[in-house]
Parts: sequence; C-alpha cells; structure tokens
Amino acid sequence: MSKRQIYSIKAREILDSRGKPTVESVVILNDGSAGRASAPSGASTGKYEVPELRDNDPTRYLGQGTLEAVRQVNKIIAPALCGKTISCQQEIDHILLSLHDPQNGRPLGSNATLSVSLACAKAAAVSYCLPLYRYLGGANANTLPVPMMNILNGGVHADNNLDIQEFMIIPSSELPFPQALEHCCRLYQRLKELLKEKGLSTAVGDEGGFAPNLPSAEEALNLIMQAIERANLCPGKDITIGIDAAASEWVCSPCDENSIGTRYVLPKSALSHTTDELISYWEGLCCKYPIRSLEDPLGENDWQGFTQITHRLGNRVQIVGDDLFVTNPQRIQDGIDMKAANAVLIKPNQIGTLSQTIQAVQLAKKAGFRTILSHRSGETEDSIIADLAVALGAEMIKSGAPCRGERTAKYNQLLRIFESIS
Repeated sequence: MSKRQIYSIKAREILDSRGKPTVESVVILNDGSAGRASAPSGASTGKYEVPELRDNDPTRYLGQGTLEAVRQVNKIIAPALCGKTISCQQEIDHILLSLHDPQNGRPLGSNATLSVSLACAKAAAVSYCLPLYRYLGGANANTLPVPMMNILNGGVHADNNLDIQEFMIIPSSELPFPQALEHCCRLYQRLKELLKEKGLSTAVGDEGGFAPNLPSAEEALNLIMQAIERANLCPGKDITIGIDAAASEWVCSPCDENSIGTRYVLPKSALSHTTDELISYWEGLCCKYPIRSLEDPLGENDWQGFTQITHRLGNRVQIVGDDLFVTNPQRIQDGIDMKAANAVLIKPNQIGTLSQTIQAVQLAKKAGFRTILSHRSGETEDSIIADLAVALGAEMIKSGAPCRGERTAKYNQLLRIFESIS
C-alpha cells in the first residue's frame, strides 16, 4: 500500500471574514502528512455559479449555517475518498463531482467539494516536501501575479451610495512584486489621508476598501487620481485603475421595442442605461481616466453587449468576465468563440474543484485571455489563491485592500513565494 493515500477526511464549520459560517476540511494521509483548506463565499454571486450548501435553519446563524455541508464531507466524501492515491487529483475531483447526497439526490455543495479538493492538494504537497505552488506548477512556476488592489468599495460590498462595486489600483507589471505591493500600500494610505481631510468616512467594506458616500463614480476616480499624485506616482505608468462594476447586481431587464439589448437600472442612484448607453459611459470613463481593466461592465446574460464592448475597447482595456464566465470551462469557451471578453476572473468556489479551476485557466490562456485569481467577499485566512496564481501563471490576483487579515494573508504569502524563487 502506498504511503501517499488518503487516511482520513474531517470537516468542521468555521467563520469567514463577515462572521458567516463556511467549511474547513482536513485531509490526513497514511504517511502523516496533512492539508487543511477552507471554502470562501461571495456576496456578489453569479446565477451560474455552482451552488454552495447552507442549512437554512433560522435558529442558527440566521439560516447561514454549514453543518449540512460538513455532514456531506464527513459522511459522504470521506468514505468515497479514503484509500485513494493523493497524487491523482483529477480522479479525486471526478469522484467529488460524481457524488450525490442520498438525502435529496442532489450533487454536493461547492463549499463541501472545494474544501476537500484543495485540502487534498495541500496534503500532497506536504507529502512530497514541496511548497504548494511548486507542487502544482512545477519548475516553471516562477512568475508572481500583479496585484489588483480594491481600495474603494461600493455595490453590495458596502453600505454607501456607490453602485460600482470596486475601484482598484494596478501597479506596473514591470515592477518586482514587493515594490508593486509597496506602491499600492502607499497609495492606499494617501487615499485615507485625503478622505480624512475631506471629512469622509474611512470605514472599510467587505474587502478592505474604503466605503465613503460619494456623489458619483467620477468623484471616486478623482479621489484616486489625487491619491496617486500625493503618493508621488505617475498615473498611467506607475499605477493604472481597474473597475469591477458587478453589473449583474443591477436591475437588468430586456429593453423595450425601440432599443436592442438590456436595460440597466442602478439600485442606489436609480440611473437607467441601455446596453449601448452603458458601453458609451464606460468608453467615456476610459478616455478620461487611466483605466486598464473593466470587470463585469455588463450583466451575466448580456453576451452581445460583452462582444460589443470588447470590440470597442478591448485593444486598450482588459474586459474581464466574472459572473459572465463563473470559472466554468463551457461558458469560457462560449466567450472565446464570441470574443465576448479578453480576460477571465478565476474563483475556485464558483466551479467547486481544483481540477476544474485548472482547466478553466488553461482554456483561457490557450485562447490568449488573461487570467486573474480572485478572492471572495467572505474570505478566510487560507492563502491558497496566492499559490494557485503562481502555480497557474495567472497574470493578476485580486485579494482586496492591504487591510484585514484575510486579505493581507494572500499578499504576505506572495511575499514569501517571491523570496523563495528570487
């Protein structure tokens, strides 16, 4: 019997960064090696994500408990995987996807499958005495991603009046990771100074970005431009800007008979745009500000709109699909065929296993799409997306602001990886 076989799997309920439960799984091998991983959870979730499992018991955690997902790991997954060779990640993930809960006949929750899938990879890396990024990525895993740092929050990530969910800063890709991180942190602190001077709130949203009430998106962008100048950085060269509109969270409905596409009603400002009007709005912002990346500028079903905006802006701006693709290889292939973006956001919990995540990245890269590893609004101290970003050669990573331990855990892990490969 191989030493590198799964001996036991155990899950527990833990808390994420919003005080809501999630699932943590521990995989132990016959040789004593162990891996522990947890599943994050999103606030802004696409309707095509693989669903997580919640208890819906109003007497515990307002119905958000995850004891049912824990049961699925301990009672269904563990018996199915014990004895399996740990290095056979695809076989392990295939089994995870094939399992159904005998209580209802449904596939298992993504929070159950992902926590086990990632824990298996961690246990294997420990058994082979390799860092996780090296175990998964091999000898070629030597490039660190560029951070896309969320410094102003809106949308469902903050209780303010901004409809756009994230305003991000992106340092130059030519900088070594520690220097790029320093530029971002310096700018973040300068922005805090500016907000204080203007009597605006410096409280933070779910992902650590500041969440002041501002009259418009343009005012948010103007504040970022002032912070860039105050940080002695050059806009468009040292620092560019990224936006995550999370437009699927807006009220989306078919236009009337006089217009083609989708009508968007922004929930906080009550402004209304057709697809064409919204594309023109983004185009105007990109002309006025050094915007490098637009994520989910349109809704998750507005494929034609994504194709239009990619045609109009894709030669100079990164058009990122998140809710559009939900880390699903089939939806990514559809986007490739339609030229409906030029970059993909990768969130492992959207699809449920490590193997499917890797497949999504490889498919996007083969088509020339950029890949961005991403956290969720409900995160834990698990820093695995940092290792995954390096292992899979992702060009960028979203881990939030340099604030809150569950966000800085990823940046700190990337600093360790940088040190080990330098």
